[in-house]
Order: sequence, then C-alpha cells, then structure tokens
Amino acid sequence: MERGRDVYVYCYVPERNVFTSTPQVMLYTLAVYVLILATVYMLRRRITHRYRAEQARAQEQYAQSLQDKNEQLSRAVEQADRANAAKTNFLSRMTHDIRTPLNGIIGLLEIDAAHPDDTALVNANREKMRIAANHLLALINDILQMSKLESGEVTLAHELVDLNQLAADILTIVGDKAAESGVTMEYTSGLPPASVRWVYGSPVHLRQIFLNIYSNCIKYNHVGGKVTSRVESLGIENFIVTYRWTITDTGIGMSQEFLQHIFDPFTQERSDVRSVRQGTGLGMTIVKGLIEKMNGTIGIESREGEGSTFTITLPFEIAEKPLLPSVQNEVPDGSIAGLHLLLAEDNALNAEIAKTLLEDAGARVTVVTDGRQAVELLEGSEPGTFDGVLMDMMMPVMDGLTAARAIRALPRGNLATIPILAMTANAFAEDAQRCLDAGMDAHLSKPLELPKVIRTIARFCRRK
Repeated sequence: MERGRDVYVYCYVPERNVFTSTPQVMLYTLAVYVLILATVYMLRRRITHRYRAEQARAQEQYAQSLQDKNEQLSRAVEQADRANAAKTNFLSRMTHDIRTPLNGIIGLLEIDAAHPDDTALVNANREKMRIAANHLLALINDILQMSKLESGEVTLAHELVDLNQLAADILTIVGDKAAESGVTMEYTSGLPPASVRWVYGSPVHLRQIFLNIYSNCIKYNHVGGKVTSRVESLGIENFIVTYRWTITDTGIGMSQEFLQHIFDPFTQERSDVRSVRQGTGLGMTIVKGLIEKMNGTIGIESREGEGSTFTITLPFEIAEKPLLPSVQNEVPDGSIAGLHLLLAEDNALNAEIAKTLLEDAGARVTVVTDGRQAVELLEGSEPGTFDGVLMDMMMPVMDGLTAARAIRALPRGNLATIPILAMTANAFAEDAQRCLDAGMDAHLSKPLELPKVIRTIARFCRRK
C-alpha cells in the first residue's frame, strides 16, 4: 500500500487564553522553592547547632576527663611520694634498728674475747646477745611477713582451735611483759556459759594478731598504766560464730592525722631514729592484712595522752567439741640420746652448729651437703642405720622437697616411714605445708630453738 503524505494542521487561539495561569504557576513554584530553601536552611541550622552542641559537650567531657585524670595522676604522684618518703624513713629506721643489736652483739663478743676468764661476765653477755639476736629476728620476720601479705602468699591454716585456751596462752605471754613494764592487764569475758569454744582457725596467725596489738598497748603505755580486754559474741549464723574483742589501753595515744595512715606500710608516729620505742612500722599493716584474710575487721579509736581502743571482729567456723582434751603429742622420754640422725645441710656453719648441739644432746649425726647425697646414702645403707632425717629445703644439686619425695619413693619399705624433719630458714605456714605435702613429718624453722628441736625429734624418731 502506498504511503500517504504528512499533513500539518495549525490551530490559532488568542494569547490570553494560553498564558492565563502562568503567573500563578510561577508564584506557586517560587513559593514552593522558597519554602524548600527555608526548610533546608532550618534543618541545616538545626543540624549545625546540634553538632556544635555535641562538640561542645564532647570537649567539656574531654576536659573534665582530662582534669580527672590529671587529679588522679596528681594523687598517685603524691601517694607515691608519700610511699617513697615512708620507705626512706623506714630504711633509715631499719638501718638503725638492725645495726643496734648487731653493734651490741659484736661489742659483747669483743668484751668476752678480752675477758675469757670472767665466767659471770661472759654468761651475762651471752644472755644479752640472745636478747639482741631475738630482736633482730623479729625485725626480719616482720619484713618477710609483710612481703608475703603483699604478694598474697600467706596461707591460713584450718585447724581445731580452743578459743579459751588460745586466749589464756596469749595473756600468759603478754602478762610477763606487762608486769616488767609496770602495766596492769585486765580481761573480761562477756560470753554466756554456752558460748562456742571450739572453732576452726589458724592459731599461729591468731596469736600473731593479738600479740602484736597487746605488745603495742604495753609498749606505748606508761608505768602504772592499764590494758583492758573484753570479748563478746555477736551471734551465730549458718554455723559461723562471730566474736568481737575490744582492747583498750591508757597509753600515749595517737593523733587523728596518724590514725588515717596507721595501716599503711612503713609508717610509725614519732618514728625518727632517736625514738626510745623500737619497731618497724609494719605491725599494724600485718595485723590488718591477716584479719582481712580471715574475713574480719579492725577499728581503732585514739586520743593523744589518753590511750587507744582496738576493736577486732572475727568470724569462725564452728567445730565439734573433741572427745578428748587437746594435748601435745609428745613422747614421755624427750631424750634423743642414742639416735642416729642424717643431717642434709649445705651451709657448713649451720651444719656444724646443728651437729654440735645434737651430739651434745646425745645423738649421733652424719652430715651430707645436698639432697642427692642424702637419698643415695639412705638407699645404700642397711635398714635401721638411721633413726631420722633432718632436711634443709634449699640446697644445691637436689633441694629438700625433691629429696623427701625421692626417699618416700625408694623401694625399701622402712624408708617410706622413716621420720623426715624439715630444718630450714623457710619459716612460714605455707612453707611448712609444702614440706608436709612432700612427705616430711614436721617443720622446724631456723634459728633453731634447741628444746623444741629435741622434743620434735624425740616425738617422731622414738614413737615406734
């Protein structure tokens, strides 16, 4: 089919009919445009205002945080400065306190050397040297105890404790010291007759707590002064009994400023080296650390010139009353005469001292210098050659704990039960527990107390 041609049709209308609504449309469009611009502007302004407010708040928070951190840093620096100052003072005091007994011991040795024939003088000087040595040992023990507490290595025992007997023992110990100082001791029990007497606790650490507090009450008291004590029960809950001790002295008291830092390590009021009252400034720190490990509390009130009051609260797990009274498990015969003992000690001086003291008590002593020698000597000896083994813990080649385990593992039957007694400078409760865990029978700490050593050896080596 043939395509047709294009046809164009033109229509003409009046101009006013075409542009009648154009001005209105333009006005509407302009109004909408202005409205959109205004809306965008307001949104942008609001967003900008919000952003600036957030920035301002962030800057304010940052400034506050920075200020807080600066204050914390400043407090930390001040605390570190105080700690360093306290440690410096402590070192100064320790230098004095350590040198004082050492100077006394060395001086007395010189006097004895110059007057060897004056028996009375030599004997008097020997007793003075013993007192000085015990004071030096107490200083060292405080330092070691504090170190153990700070590192969390102190282990509390879980033993049957007779609180009445414990209190009697403590008062007996401090009673003599109080009498020497002219201080009167008064103890009052506010407990009813049916109060719990037998509990589980750590008797060694309990003694340490109360001996430290009583010693301070006596040391910082005056002739004619008084120390009063009262104990009362705060009740029983879930097989836990809680006791509160209130100990009051009429001593010199403490300032309110010092009370705020009394539990800080290395602090001591009026602690310059010219003080007539010796001490390390660690006693109350140790007391608080031990009490907190027992889940207890301690509070102190004091007024200068009037005295101090210590309030100790301790919870205890209730124990059943034992069928028989608690007695020391010692043999009637406390002699070690005739016993053959093997001593493993790497320090020649310590070995000589122990060997001499034990032989003077009637024993025969064979000395080896490390744990391996002890194991080999026991393994190669005839059954019954040795009645017991005295073992140091820290020795070259093989230490005492490893040696004890090796001895217990030897195939010969009697070596599984031969008494092995630790005789070591590792003197804490956790050290004793490590010895027992290694198969030893008892733990004796250095410096050796000869009567206790002889009783312990006799107890284990003669029990068969």
